[in-house]
Amino acid sequence: MLGVPGTMSLDEVIQLYQETHALGLIVFSRNFKSAALFKSWLSSLESALDRKLLVAVDHEGGRVIHLSEEVTFFADNLTLGWTGSEDYAFRQGVLEAGQLRGLGIDLNLAPTLDVLTAHYSPNIGIRSYGKDPGLVARLGAARIKGMQVSGLSACAKHFPGQGQSSLDAHLDLPVLMTSPDEYDSIHSVPFKSAIQAGVAAVMTSHPVYPALGGLQSDPATFSNAIVTGLLREKLGFRGVILSDDLEMGALKNYGTVGEAALRAVLAGHDMVLICSDPLAAREAAGQLREAYQGHLLSDQFIEESQERLRVLQDQRQQRFEAPASGYVKEGALLAERIACEGLSKSRSAQEIQMELSPDQTLNSVVIYPKLSVLSEKIAFEAEMQNDGAFIESVLKKAGISAQAVLLSLDPGEIELKTVLKTVEDSPEVLFFCFDPHLYEGCRRMLRELEEKAANLKVIFLRDPFGADLLERPTPSMNAFGFRAVQIRAAVRILADCRLKNNV
Repeated sequence: MLGVPGTMSLDEVIQLYQETHALGLIVFSRNFKSAALFKSWLSSLESALDRKLLVAVDHEGGRVIHLSEEVTFFADNLTLGWTGSEDYAFRQGVLEAGQLRGLGIDLNLAPTLDVLTAHYSPNIGIRSYGKDPGLVARLGAARIKGMQVSGLSACAKHFPGQGQSSLDAHLDLPVLMTSPDEYDSIHSVPFKSAIQAGVAAVMTSHPVYPALGGLQSDPATFSNAIVTGLLREKLGFRGVILSDDLEMGALKNYGTVGEAALRAVLAGHDMVLICSDPLAAREAAGQLREAYQGHLLSDQFIEESQERLRVLQDQRQQRFEAPASGYVKEGALLAERIACEGLSKSRSAQEIQMELSPDQTLNSVVIYPKLSVLSEKIAFEAEMQNDGAFIESVLKKAGISAQAVLLSLDPGEIELKTVLKTVEDSPEVLFFCFDPHLYEGCRRMLRELEEKAANLKVIFLRDPFGADLLERPTPSMNAFGFRAVQIRAAVRILADCRLKNNV
């Protein structure tokens, strides 16, 4: 399964697929300028190849969305986790299926079934449904059933679970000391549930699991003990097993992408993902072809793998199935409900209710991050492209009159001083804090505001662990993400708390 640069012409993409014989296409925001252009491009590609591709996208919701039109921007999984509602998860899956099938997508590389632990997790975090493996299992299975009963194949990830990782596998190689007992009682639970729900595919993870993987130095991607032993044989999974992107930083010290592709297939993967580099894709195709010709891959494995892939692809032959009318509108209503209920039930919302006092005034200065820069890498809501106008509109609708001060995601010294000068005489400050674990400038702003700002309140965006960095009993809550529905829900809760406390 290949990802192609947005700069490649259609002729170049056609040539790449003719040379590699790749079965799958993974779509990113760089390939999606509009729904109409994407559907036309995909139709032209398949027509030129005279075959159907297996078209996939990471459409997790929240932080991970790559399609910008005809889809609902749902909140991150952690928000849904706080609702505890299997019905919401199922309905989300149904609506996603209608929307994605209408765009020509066959396989959603979701849901994320990693279970959070007490450890900081920079890569998974808000992508997880939570810390309770039973909850993750129930919500994940419900969403899978919703997707698949409505015509979209689902992919559970990242087996055998990396919610406990303090490193991001996109950048470096995590080594996770997960014991067999922890795997059995925590991390395998959601995957067992997904398999029982009939999930079409499972994606593995890159970390090293010394206690699970046999060879202590091997990432799970290369571990026959994990891919074949645990997933295929012990859990009895009969569907398609996919690798995560072989170009990630976690595998950079294990040879070329072509060598990684061969090792992943030898471990038991049916399909490997190469998400960016056409040269790496060609190299991987060459390595696999040579391995086949040299009899490194058994005929039995190849035949069984091909049959699994054929079954997956044949399930979704109809391209551009029209979604039922109203799917997008219904999705927007459900997304708002999930965000409001999830944030209301969260511990952080309860904490800010307890901390707000009746004599506090309405906010006079709001510090808001320049989130629109994220649109360079992921799909972004049109209403959020103008940061200042968006947040002022949200605040106004909640009855909060405020001056919005915009802040870079990782502000430097000069910007920090300028913003602090702005809030110097303000009777109250509301700080939308974006991932202070990741950005030192944001972390410094948080410390400075705690020390100098009067009546400070903080709403954390994206990072579910942000409140751990507070040095004082500052009123705060977590929006568990940065999508419009989550920001609106957080502001609404803050305004409601105000009204209750002032009665």
